Amino acid sequence: MIRSASGEDAARLLEIYRWYVTDTAVTFEIAVPSEEDFRRRVEQTLEDYPWLVYEENGVILGYAYAGHLKDREAYRRSCELSVYVEREHRGRGIGRALYEALEKDLRARGFLNLYACVADPVEEDETLTRDSERFHERMGFRKNGEFRLCGYKFGRWYNMIWMEKFIGDHL
Repeated sequence: MIRSASGEDAARLLEIYRWYVTDTAVTFEIAVPSEEDFRRRVEQTLEDYPWLVYEENGVILGYAYAGHLKDREAYRRSCELSVYVEREHRGRGIGRALYEALEKDLRARGFLNLYACVADPVEEDETLTRDSERFHERMGFRKNGEFRLCGYKFGRWYNMIWMEKFIGDHL
């Protein structure tokens, strides 16, 4: 089941996110946020954007959300997406289901451009592969920018790429 998240979900969402912070370079965040900070992120996001969770048997296995691309008014039809799936449940289509539901919600809200900021390895290693880039390509995103050697984590430098998808007509 896919449903809207709430601040009450913060502890479970943070459990999922913790591994990405401590064991991967998927996120360039270095320190795990507090539950209070994470709850605030969820609640602030929900003021303007969707934050969805994927639940099975009452347990959240993944989440995806949208947020500001930039704060300027001219960007109001564009947003940035993120998705995280419990590590033991990756590869089951949960991320795809979340992104499809998120895209449907965003289209209904009048968004036209979706962007993803994706960590990209110089060479794949135990903390970062190109799986996220491949996932976004399968979801219809295309690479449209690269920042080289901009993220430093685990004693290594990583690149970051921007990917984009149009979901509506630009009239």
